[in-house]
Amino acid sequence: MVKTITVGDYISVQGLWVRNLADGRMVVRVGQKEFVGRPITKVLPKRVLVDA
Repeated sequence: MVKTITVGDYISVQGLWVRNLADGRMVVRVGQKEFVGRPITKVLPKRVLVDA
């Protein structure tokens, strides 16, 4: 499964999920390299209710 993580303030990495770490970070693999960072969570758009 492809996951996206942040490894710095402005750097993100997208790769194959390897494992979750106990501190909440995630490991992904890109080619032969593994990267550790915080997972990016999916943001859902807000629903706007309009009176008809």
